[in-house]
Amino acid sequence: MTTPATAPNALAAVSPLLTRLAEERATGALLRDRGTLFLEDGRIVHAESPATPGLDVLLTTGGGLAPERWREAVDRAGARRQVARFLVDSGGLAGGELEICHLAAIFDAAFFALSPGSGPSRFRRGATHWIGSVRSVPAAAVERETRRRRELLDAVWPYPLLDTAPVVPRAAAPGQTVTARQRTLLDRADGLRTPADLAWLLGRPAFHTLLDVRRLAAAGLVETPHSPAPPPVEVPLPDWMTQAQSPDVALLRRLRDALEASL
Repeated sequence: MTTPATAPNALAAVSPLLTRLAEERATGALLRDRGTLFLEDGRIVHAESPATPGLDVLLTTGGGLAPERWREAVDRAGARRQVARFLVDSGGLAGGELEICHLAAIFDAAFFALSPGSGPSRFRRGATHWIGSVRSVPAAAVERETRRRRELLDAVWPYPLLDTAPVVPRAAAPGQTVTARQRTLLDRADGLRTPADLAWLLGRPAFHTLLDVRRLAAAGLVETPHSPAPPPVEVPLPDWMTQAQSPDVALLRRLRDALEASL
């Protein structure tokens, strides 16, 4: 009998290479097609993905940091890989706010970087990120959260096509209400923007936006796209049905002559 502690799903690593690097206490960048994880002594210190808004967007669009303060920090401290430290030391951002946004960015980017379709993994030893030191997270915690998020999406509304399709709002049913957060998203869903587009526009983590969209779809407030129907299967015909047959020209002429004579 298989117990929960030894069930195959519980033991399956999201990324075997990440697990091995954590055990080796490696430092460097784990690169995949959909994102990069930066490790220091086997712990994840930063993550980024083209599918998610970066820390800069979370802080300037979704948070309270002025865009010019972010640019100043990158210009003055990026080469020294101390952007995070500069933001706090210069008074541009409170340390607690930076940590919260940084953790959100790590878990958000890791969700996409570690997705099953993210391609092969490569590791660049010694590589570091210019953001600098903020807070590190155990690789096991990132894998565990990534797995939990996958399961949560399917539990809410198991239609993965929603994650990449344009968000198409539907009219609410009589008496149906939406939260202020949902209303903000729906107001910007124009039938062309995908969840990723909306995440960037709103300065929100991409995973949270996916979750919002799936919840709206489950409530009937967003169209749920469906996979196209498979093409019909062509059943081969017997040879005797596919052989070309010449028409009886003489018979056709007699039929035509008879029709003309009766007119």
